[in-house]
Amino acid sequence: MDDKIATAAEMHEADALPRCHEVHTDPDRTGTDVPERVAKEPVGRKSPAQWAYERLILYIQNFEKTLDNEHEVAMGFTGGDAGVLRIEGMGYFDPDIVTFYGTDPTGGKTQLIQHVSQLNVMLRTLPKQSEQAEPTRIGFRLAQDLDGA
Repeated sequence: MDDKIATAAEMHEADALPRCHEVHTDPDRTGTDVPERVAKEPVGRKSPAQWAYERLILYIQNFEKTLDNEHEVAMGFTGGDAGVLRIEGMGYFDPDIVTFYGTDPTGGKTQLIQHVSQLNVMLRTLPKQSEQAEPTRIGFRLAQDLDGA
């Protein structure tokens, strides 16, 4: 049983609705859109893993909008030798684990499992795989999952 008494400010903060604010040097570049399903659920009702997962999807999808047909999104990991991973899947395990599935630049199957407190990724580009006519856009599939499709 939780005996902690929350102040009005703590309760308000826990029920805060997600929002995002960005400024870019390119005046035509828009910020990250927050889908209605994500925006209407208060942050305090989400686990750290779910909240990290949802925001990563938004950033990946927004990053993919800037790519040409010759490139796909990849993820570089900081603070270790994990290298770069072509993103082919992503998920979370409540309350605090986020996982990434994909391949490394040599084609090796890769999965990274990370605690949300250690989450530190860099979105990068990799040339699309030459046997594919169109680049793979994981952000679109992930966004469909957010929308419950």
